[in-house]
Amino acid sequence: MEEDKGQSAKGAGAVGDLRKSWQTWAEDHTEYQRRNPFSNDDRLASKPVHAHRGDPTYGRPPEGSQTEQRGKDAHSHVGKEVEELCLIIRSTGEVGKDGHVSVTFGQLFETYVTISNKVVGILLRARKHGLVHFEGEMLWQGKDDDVIITLLE
Repeated sequence: MEEDKGQSAKGAGAVGDLRKSWQTWAEDHTEYQRRNPFSNDDRLASKPVHAHRGDPTYGRPPEGSQTEQRGKDAHSHVGKEVEELCLIIRSTGEVGKDGHVSVTFGQLFETYVTISNKVVGILLRARKHGLVHFEGEMLWQGKDDDVIITLLE
């Protein structure tokens, strides 16, 4: 009999811990939904005032969130791809009279496409950061194969 009381006390403790854990999760979720601008739950009365343009938190995920971490990881990954693209241009291109290394888009595409299928996107990012120069808004395989891409760094 006393053994049964001990086991039921242990069971009640486990159930109590589980209940407490669930309640904590539910409260955290309710608070998250209160801040979520896409939540349609009218029961959450206090909708926050959203950040406006110019506010440093505007368009940013909550600090310390998984979304913020995924963004940082993606930014790092794209940065590495841009560096790799610059190395490919340096190794496959030719040094011009101005001292800059240049390569045609067609040659770069054929070389780099085996590494990544995002060659145009990475080129656009590299141009945005002032690492490469090429004419035109966008590059298209076949049509723009003769466009010269110049490494600026």
